Amino acid sequence: MKINQNNKISPSGNKMPRFNIYWIWMALAVAILAWGILGNENVTHSTNWNSVKTMVEQGDVQKIIIYDKEIAEVFLKKEKVADYSSKREFQGISEQGPQFAFNVGSLDRFLDEVDQVQKEDGQDVVIEFRKSNSLWRDAFSLLFPILIFFGIWWFLWRGMSRGNNGGAGGGIFNVGKAKAQMFDKDSKVKITFKDVAGLEEAKVEIMEIVDFLKNPNKYSDLGGKIPKGALLVGPPGTGKTLLAKAVAGEANVPFFSISGSDFVEMFVGVGASRVRDLFRQAKEKAPCIVFIDEIDAIGRARSKNIGYSSNDERENTLNQLLTEMDGFGTNAGVIVLAATNRADILDKALLRAGRFDRQINVELPDLKERREIFDVHLKNLKLDPHIDRDFLARQTPGFSGADIANVCNEAALIAARNNKTQVEKDDFLSAIDRIIGGLERKNKIITPTEKRTIAYHEAGHATVSWMLEHANPLIKVTIIPRGKALGAAWYLPEERQITTKEQILDELAAILGGRASELLHFGKVSTGALNDLERVTKQAYAMVAYYGMSDEVGNLSFYDSTGQSDMALSKPYSEKTAQEIDLEVKKIVDSAFQRAIDTLKEHQAGMIQLAELLLEREVIFSEDLEKIFGKRKGEVRRDDIIAQETKTESSESAAE
Repeated sequence: MKINQNNKISPSGNKMPRFNIYWIWMALAVAILAWGILGNENVTHSTNWNSVKTMVEQGDVQKIIIYDKEIAEVFLKKEKVADYSSKREFQGISEQGPQFAFNVGSLDRFLDEVDQVQKEDGQDVVIEFRKSNSLWRDAFSLLFPILIFFGIWWFLWRGMSRGNNGGAGGGIFNVGKAKAQMFDKDSKVKITFKDVAGLEEAKVEIMEIVDFLKNPNKYSDLGGKIPKGALLVGPPGTGKTLLAKAVAGEANVPFFSISGSDFVEMFVGVGASRVRDLFRQAKEKAPCIVFIDEIDAIGRARSKNIGYSSNDERENTLNQLLTEMDGFGTNAGVIVLAATNRADILDKALLRAGRFDRQINVELPDLKERREIFDVHLKNLKLDPHIDRDFLARQTPGFSGADIANVCNEAALIAARNNKTQVEKDDFLSAIDRIIGGLERKNKIITPTEKRTIAYHEAGHATVSWMLEHANPLIKVTIIPRGKALGAAWYLPEERQITTKEQILDELAAILGGRASELLHFGKVSTGALNDLERVTKQAYAMVAYYGMSDEVGNLSFYDSTGQSDMALSKPYSEKTAQEIDLEVKKIVDSAFQRAIDTLKEHQAGMIQLAELLLEREVIFSEDLEKIFGKRKGEVRRDDIIAQETKTESSESAAE
């Protein structure tokens, strides 16, 4: 037995429903409806004068009552009612009457016809004239629409003033209220910093803010002040929001979470009002943390051209945010965290010290961090005991934390689809292929000629990349269509911070190896190299215009890191320089293409053997290339590097 919120005991242990005044209104409406349907048992049939005239001639009518000279009600003689009620079309009429009703039309003509029928047939029908008692009916017809209007208005007013589910920010009367979710020590936020793999530097800075809130005297005794704001910047899926969730789980202070788009509204002044309300709530709960996700929704740089302002309301919201973060009013104890992947478009006034004192870069994970992320996401999977996490980390360069989580989930789905009892290495490889290349389409119709062209194209890529020292090492090649691609080659790029000119030139030659193979063996080229040509052209232009890797153009860079050049209507260089850039790009691409052809001619026999093997098996791996061409020039075994790293880590642990 339990007691509910209204102190009413429920014998079954469930909460009893609370009394609501709406029940009375609903019961009254049902009663009126039931009375209208069932309250009047007598049925009056609509008819016309011709039918009634026949009834009068037969002597069945006792009297006719005319209301307001318009409506006539017909009363039958009692002994005749049974004759009519037995007929199917007149079921439901009773002795009380009236049994029929019709519209008189012209009253004078109607009376003349009644008199004529009475004289001809000798019938005596009583004709009465009455006025309908329309006071209540008229009043009801007048008041009923008004009552309906006020009823609807009252319900809407109640709903809008109360808001959605009683929360602030719902309804028109709370439209200026902030929609932030608040988490405190009683909230069930189970994510902590232990659940955030990698991001060691970012966690150190974030944990310092949390530690300041927990132990303020540790810093204030030395004269230090807590940062007013921290901005998390990084590509999508790298864990910015996850870090904020960990802060909410670790901090023993109130935590307000809101999205930048929640400030945006069609009503004028609403965004600024919500900013004021958010900081008012935060000041009441201080010390606390305010987290604004996707802050670029309101923090975009303000337009300098007043006549070309894109959104005055958004700028007003940003102005209010700037004022609240570092204005005349004090925000002691309120720390603002924000996250964005578009830091380049944020307003400079928002990024200055005193508002966001720290910018924490959350970058894509490296090899060691990917290994830690795999450890987190593999906990809930039934794995093959021989799964090597180092191998999985090496197979996913450039993957974000969200991508790795997707790989683990896809691998589990693939294993379940194949009715396996555990997730194996092949499932992870298939999941990586699925995410990178798209869905495998084995049923796509490809002619033998097309298949042969694709095989030689991919074999050209594989051969050139294998023979050039600085090209990315190959993992596998397939001619099975995936997504929009008819064939694909998977490489394992080195995780380097800088790239030399020689490395770029080798990669350009490897990318053009497919087209070179087509031209060398078939004497013609196809449209299959579209993606290759696009990549080569962009990379060559970057070499000349951005990286200064051209002898003719020199050490000049026309790259604009601010992103403002995207809106410029003119190029930052002259037409003569543009011609020089075009010539240098064409020279680089032609040189790379000729180098690819020379490499294929030198190893033509091995390339043909590789293409035929690819036609036979559809998928080949780096081991197959090693059997045909031998080990790559200057190759350093990655397994040896990993083993050396592991040995070094073990030595450091032993030393400690």
